[in-house]
Amino acid sequence: MSGSVVCWLNLLLFLQVGAQLRDNIRQQWPVPYRRFDRRPAADSYCEALFPFCPTGDDDGQIPSMSDTDVISVYRLQTPVWEFKYGDLLGKLHIMHDAIGFSSKETGANYTMEWYELFQLGNCTFPQLRPDVFAPFWCNQGAACFFGGIDDTHWSQNGTLEKLGEVTGGQFNDMAQWVQDDNETGIYYETWTVRSDPGPNATAWFESYDCSQFVHRTYRKLSELGAKLSSRSQTNYTKIYLYSGEPSYLGNDSAIFSQPALKNLAMDIRNCVISTS
Repeated sequence: MSGSVVCWLNLLLFLQVGAQLRDNIRQQWPVPYRRFDRRPAADSYCEALFPFCPTGDDDGQIPSMSDTDVISVYRLQTPVWEFKYGDLLGKLHIMHDAIGFSSKETGANYTMEWYELFQLGNCTFPQLRPDVFAPFWCNQGAACFFGGIDDTHWSQNGTLEKLGEVTGGQFNDMAQWVQDDNETGIYYETWTVRSDPGPNATAWFESYDCSQFVHRTYRKLSELGAKLSSRSQTNYTKIYLYSGEPSYLGNDSAIFSQPALKNLAMDIRNCVISTS
């Protein structure tokens, strides 16, 4: 593992553990995903190279279906940035996952996917702002629901497979769950961090990305009574980092405002510079 990756991993552990741990409380592994009461507005400093969910509803609303409608559910998978690089990242098994829906009553098709508001690099690595001493992360992810399924995009270099059917009522219950989840789960987590590659390894941090959203949605549909199955094995992209047990150093307001911790603060800033 290169020095810059080790440095960045230390930064990851500081920022993520620091957001979760409290003094004198036994740490739970993996660190629980942090939830919010509601999604905060994006900082104006953060800019997206490609607009987030350009054809979706401005307020993130999902259309309601008739309770008696029959909704087909599709597994969608394609190489990351397939629209720009074709199957290039598919050869490296770096895939993007989504879910498709089709209404029997109306014939309308829909796509639902979860991804970064400000592109993957900004969600994965922090930045240094001239007006903020602590590292700053342009990190938000969200579900995007929009009309239509681009058959060519998903099937040419990936997968478009029907998994089963749900009722309109089950779909509406899932849609409410998605909107609630969207309000409270805002961070994109690129890495899965474990103690070692072995089968009995301890997971320190779990990823929270497009494939995890798809898994959670499938589980929710199953809880609602849906029967979904695939004809083939489904493989999902995961990137693993391996580390000893993380130690809590403090939160950013403590580390970057106390003169006694100046050296630690500078070490963390230097980590950001070395990974930029």
